Amino acid sequence: MKKYTLIAGLLLGLTAGAHAQNPAPAKPQTKPVVLTGATIHIGNGQVIQNGAIAFDKGIITQVGPAASLTSPAGAETVDVKGKHIFPGLISLNTTVGLQEIASVRATLDYYEVGEINPHVRALVAYNTDSEVIPTLRGNGILLSQAVPQGGAISGSSSVFYSDGWNWEDAVLKKDDGIWLSWPSFLAGNFDNETFTYSIKRNEKRQEAIDVFKKTFAEAKAYAEIANPSPVNLRLEAMRPLFAGTANLYIRADYAKDIIESVRFAQEAGVKKIVIAGGNESYKVTSFLKENQVPVIINTTHRLPEGVDENVYLPYELPGLLHKAGVKVAITYADEWWRTRNLGFLAGTASGFSGVTPEEALQFVTRNAADIIGAGQQVGTLEKGKQASLLVSDGDILDMRGNMVQMAYIRGGKVNLDDKQKRLYEKYKEKYGKK
Repeated sequence: MKKYTLIAGLLLGLTAGAHAQNPAPAKPQTKPVVLTGATIHIGNGQVIQNGAIAFDKGIITQVGPAASLTSPAGAETVDVKGKHIFPGLISLNTTVGLQEIASVRATLDYYEVGEINPHVRALVAYNTDSEVIPTLRGNGILLSQAVPQGGAISGSSSVFYSDGWNWEDAVLKKDDGIWLSWPSFLAGNFDNETFTYSIKRNEKRQEAIDVFKKTFAEAKAYAEIANPSPVNLRLEAMRPLFAGTANLYIRADYAKDIIESVRFAQEAGVKKIVIAGGNESYKVTSFLKENQVPVIINTTHRLPEGVDENVYLPYELPGLLHKAGVKVAITYADEWWRTRNLGFLAGTASGFSGVTPEEALQFVTRNAADIIGAGQQVGTLEKGKQASLLVSDGDILDMRGNMVQMAYIRGGKVNLDDKQKRLYEKYKEKYGKK
């Protein structure tokens, strides 16, 4: 009897849990769609009032003033008058899809043992069933870059849509780059006996740099071999760095570290370099511009790193780089569960750094797409690009206007339900009544 009771209980639990699963991925687009009457933010600085956008088979076919658009035969026309259309936001340098609950080890899949792991691929670890991902869609993030962590060379990242049955369905760009953590010029030390924290020069820095030099020298020599036998998985993974088909993302914050790491990569033969972090990048803007090195800035909703720095410096940092001619993107690097607030980082940058809202929008759309090498596919709402876009009641960069009503990924209309919305609907019945 107890056996059957246990089985019944398990089945009941599974049935109950089925009602709380993520929505099924969007079905492929089957007929042309026209969204008309909205204010369209192209993502390149251009805004079209009373505009219309048409897309078919997941590709944008027309975009412009509503009066000039020719409706395709058999198209579904949706009146979105008074609303705003934006490109899907792109979140870089995150662990979205690689970790779910920080306190549950079995849900963490972003870290591998060892220091030199260029062959580790976030691609095959990405979990499309994550309950975090739907919360991103609801705030307009339609693409995210899953990045491995840990070690000196962490592995390769990949870029995914916020929708798909599995990683094969969701991936936009496989193995877009290798991630390297440059040893910091300064290192922090916590004394457990005195409970004091001090910062001093990193004595092990040169030792770590020497390991990088040796690794990259071997990788470059290996890349010159057409058909190596046997195949070295670590060195094979680094081959695209020297061919210019993948980025080298360097985690560095101090100005000295930024300059030294970029020069190291150039001398090693790396073609495409990106700085991730860049807290002091505003001090070396001329160097970054001259060497055409983009910067992915970490979370800007924070206090400044230095006690003598302007308290608003993190908010101003994206604008400082942009005005200096450096390509910049913003991200929530360390807090995957807050990635849904990405658009508000760009909004803050607009409010504090003197850039226009349309320029700030590029920090999370066009610039991000260009950095990962997907600028021909996503990032702006232009003819020939993928129809990954969203419709909002207001400004997507302002939490008061960020009210996403519809989202399309590759032309498929996405279900915007998520766990947080379900919990809201559940508990407002109990606590919402007066």
